[in-house]
Amino acid sequence: MLRIRAFQEADADDVVRLWVACGLVRPWNDPRKDIARKLAVQRELFLVGSVGDGIVATVMAGYDGHRGWINYLAVDPAHRRQGLARQLLADVEQHLRAAGCAKINLQIRHDNLDAIAFYRSVGFAEDAVVSMGKRLERDEA
Repeated sequence: MLRIRAFQEADADDVVRLWVACGLVRPWNDPRKDIARKLAVQRELFLVGSVGDGIVATVMAGYDGHRGWINYLAVDPAHRRQGLARQLLADVEQHLRAAGCAKINLQIRHDNLDAIAFYRSVGFAEDAVVSMGKRLERDEA
């Protein structure tokens, strides 16, 4: 059974290890800086899921008053295909709905076919948009 709770600072090492194991870490996104940034804004939307004593899942969400966003939804490869991502996503969706969020957006790397299939299976659909970004701060050393 997945136990879901808000992220705590003591979780940082376990969360970074999980993100690395899930292939989510990139040189241009320092995971510790991403954690610190999230803790400064809507920290209640940064959730971890544990089975026993170990953190096996995470999700980071945000709501800007117009759209909600999902980031860092991750499940330890050894715990996949057990419905944990669905549980965590349902929990964070409840938080977003309670805040008044009407639509959730997320971005998936084009080659992450498993993630694309998962999100489609839980009701997400591809929007006819071009995703663009602009770096305001460089994380890489």
